Amino acid sequence: MWTIRTPTSAHPRLPPKPPARISSNISSAVPSIGLVPLFAAKPRIPLNCCFKPHNQNHLIQTLCKRKDLKGALQLLPQEPNPTQRTYEYLLLACAETQSVVLAKFVHQHLAKNGFDHDSFLATKLINMYSNLKSVDEARRVFEETRDKSIYVWNAILRALALDGRGYEGLHLYQQMRQSGASADRFTYTFVLKACCVSNTPEASLLQVGKEIHGHILRGGFASSVHIATTLADMYAECGAVLYARRVFDSMSERNVVSWTAMIACYAKNCFPFEALELFHEMITSADGIVPNAVTAVSVLQACGVLAALGRGKATHAYALRRGLTSTLSVANALVSMYSRGGSLELCRRLFDQMSKRDTVSWNSMIAGYGIHGYGKKALDVFCKMVEKGVSPNRITFVSVLCACSHVGLIEEGKRLFHDMVQIYNVYPSPEHYACMVDLLGRAGRLDEAAKMVEMMRIAPGPTVWGALLGACRIHGNVDLAERATKRLFELEPYNAGNYLLLADIYARSQMWEDVTRVKNLLEARGLYKIPGCSFIELRGKVYSFISDDDFNPHTEQLHALLVELSNEIKRKGYIPDINVVLYDLNREEKEKILRGHSEKLALSFGLINTNHGETIRITQNLRLCKDCHSFSKFISSQREMRSSPLPSTIAEDLELTTARFGVGFLPIGNPQGWSSRGVSKNPPLVTVLLLLISSRQAKPICTITAAWLMVMVELFIRWVNQVAHS
Repeated sequence: MWTIRTPTSAHPRLPPKPPARISSNISSAVPSIGLVPLFAAKPRIPLNCCFKPHNQNHLIQTLCKRKDLKGALQLLPQEPNPTQRTYEYLLLACAETQSVVLAKFVHQHLAKNGFDHDSFLATKLINMYSNLKSVDEARRVFEETRDKSIYVWNAILRALALDGRGYEGLHLYQQMRQSGASADRFTYTFVLKACCVSNTPEASLLQVGKEIHGHILRGGFASSVHIATTLADMYAECGAVLYARRVFDSMSERNVVSWTAMIACYAKNCFPFEALELFHEMITSADGIVPNAVTAVSVLQACGVLAALGRGKATHAYALRRGLTSTLSVANALVSMYSRGGSLELCRRLFDQMSKRDTVSWNSMIAGYGIHGYGKKALDVFCKMVEKGVSPNRITFVSVLCACSHVGLIEEGKRLFHDMVQIYNVYPSPEHYACMVDLLGRAGRLDEAAKMVEMMRIAPGPTVWGALLGACRIHGNVDLAERATKRLFELEPYNAGNYLLLADIYARSQMWEDVTRVKNLLEARGLYKIPGCSFIELRGKVYSFISDDDFNPHTEQLHALLVELSNEIKRKGYIPDINVVLYDLNREEKEKILRGHSEKLALSFGLINTNHGETIRITQNLRLCKDCHSFSKFISSQREMRSSPLPSTIAEDLELTTARFGVGFLPIGNPQGWSSRGVSKNPPLVTVLLLLISSRQAKPICTITAAWLMVMVELFIRWVNQVAHS
């Protein structure tokens, strides 16, 4: 016969593991399955002959702890009175094994035993279904629970937030308040996360977030570091950077998550200077906070925005010392940073050395080649990505289509756009259509581009019409430009870039009356263009220049060098593109305006303050001016032929990396009303610094506040002039 020996020690021996297989029809199969005998050479007898019923709960819990869920389920039908704790262990084990079938069996079993209205087990059920990605089942459990404690509310709010159903979570939070349930600190953490993932428009979302912030203050939870961190993250998602910083400054206690959340807030909302400054403050603070991998990703993102290769390398070295580079997200951020910083060799070397790559890794490499004009290399990387079995996503196709657009690979782009749906099952979004319109528009196929806009299966958004308007600007098609701007004025009434692009098209066609009409319309709607700002990194410091910077005491020195360089390269074939100046002026005055562009000022400063052989990298907040691009190319190619009363410090290789954030503008009286071409949700880069420049070094003297002050002073001067003329 088969026997199970009774242990002789003081502590009972754990039962052996049950058989591995279990019937697919578990509700009928579980009662008929017995345990595997302790000794294989002896026969088996029913377990309930040797163990008393009250011992089964302990055995079931023990098996769950040993992650032997199927063995525990074999014992469950033999226990006539399962306890609450037994069901708790079973539900936790179901969540760990990721088995929906077993989870539903346990759920059914506890309901038959009268535990379906137990609020404690309801909380565990909701958490289990949330981990199993069965949020609808979790919502059903919540609705069927009669006694909804705060733990039940928190569990369902957490499940909805993690599943991206933020709007539903916010609606449920309102129901909770109306029911009279008292929220705790976990409630507000989950509700704020629901705000971050909600699809509600930013303006409405910010208002909801402020209301929740008020509830937190009235409830006395503002001192919680977890709530304050989540609150700052919520404001970051809404683009309300000042509110996020105010919350961060009010925190009495900060941890690495708090610092990282604020740095990420600056980085994702295009305030890279502030992100780098806060990171430096973090690592030098007396609290001894050590950055983690998420911190490094945000800092590298800020370095990439500024094309600050020196800062990026320093951050790379810091990550190496801390052992963070083995994290995939950090490795991806490094690839992106080096590509945006213009160092494609280092970028590719890091990419090739990665032991593991995901879709983000391939996308970063493709985008890096694309933005630097290496369209064919971007296509090669895309082909290798597919060969490796990595499935491209919608961002992959945006990157590769942009790469095709930059180098005029029309047929390749059209083939990829067709294969998106037919082969890769990726349906085109407005961004993909915008890339195709840009691809066709750059090639002069405006009729084909306009037809694609008309045949879109989804409503064309601002990005699509903006791409068509940009193509009209290249080829001077006034009629199609007017049609595009009519729709853009409806979709983006506060984006001054649309007005200025139309005015530019009119100016190129010598339609000066229409230029004046558009500018008057721009002023009537109270829109103001943020001045162009260019950045250059020298010796580990990033300096900023704005167009027509009259506050710079060394403007004359920079302009003198620009005049000399301009005269020199004119003899080599350079012709200033005065069409970019939207004023009816003579040629000499237009050329003077061109020399005041921030890109040329940054280039002049770089030539003065660099040694022979150094690379000059310039990035900016606006699109690179066509004349500035031509000017820089001539300077780079003709550097050895420059006459020199000044020191011969021109760089041997001139590399211009243009960070294209679109054209960003600010409606008067609406600090949150940013709008930008090609950027969804995030405002454009507007960090404008005044500089005091010496002959060898520049020092920033103010930050964002100075930019706002300049705008207000400019508006005041214009108002005074209007009053004087009237």
